[in-house]
Amino acid sequence: MSRISVRGFAVASATAVTTVGAVVGVAAGNEAPSVGNTEATAADATIADIPAGAQAQVQTASLTQQADDQSTQADAAALKSAQESARKAAAETAKSKKDAADEAKAKKDADARKKKEQAASRSSSRADLGDLVGKSSYSIAETQAIARQMMAGNQFQCFSNIVDHESGWNYQATNAGSGAYGLVQALPGSKMSSAGSDWQTNPATQIKWGLNYMNDRYGSPCGAWSFWQANSWY
Repeated sequence: MSRISVRGFAVASATAVTTVGAVVGVAAGNEAPSVGNTEATAADATIADIPAGAQAQVQTASLTQQADDQSTQADAAALKSAQESARKAAAETAKSKKDAADEAKAKKDADARKKKEQAASRSSSRADLGDLVGKSSYSIAETQAIARQMMAGNQFQCFSNIVDHESGWNYQATNAGSGAYGLVQALPGSKMSSAGSDWQTNPATQIKWGLNYMNDRYGSPCGAWSFWQANSWY
């Protein structure tokens, strides 16, 4: 072992060397050296300069110090690792909360847009219907447009099938034999007055009455059409 490496042992363990030197000096019949002298001597000593019994104590003191240093470093590393894990966990929790908040906001915005679009659609439908009703005469296309706006989309075709057979979409159609009148051939036609006093001239009033009749008696226009197909009347 070199003098340089031994000096590291001696300086790191000055107190231990002092104690050992004192014990050795007394055993040899010499006066025990002071702490300062011993530390100075230890700084320049080689392992051969230290008695054999003291060598083990010096090495033990140094190894103990190294073990303490390593333990301190391990504790610091463990603390750092725990702090890093806690930081990552906090970051993941924060991200999850943000994602949930963003998703909730997106859903809320989508619902708001849908309601707005539905309101606009209803408003537009009312405006279109207003443009169609109140006229002195109506074409078949206009009458069908009114009917489309007054019922669910999946019921219009069934309603249309019945009206095709009953009146050909002529809101003034009259059955000379029975007296049935209008789009849905109400018998007598005056029945439709329950939907409006303008039942003779307003197809919207006739459609309203016809829908109520089909819904009340058959559950829906499609229910009425099924009955009509089996019986050729409804």
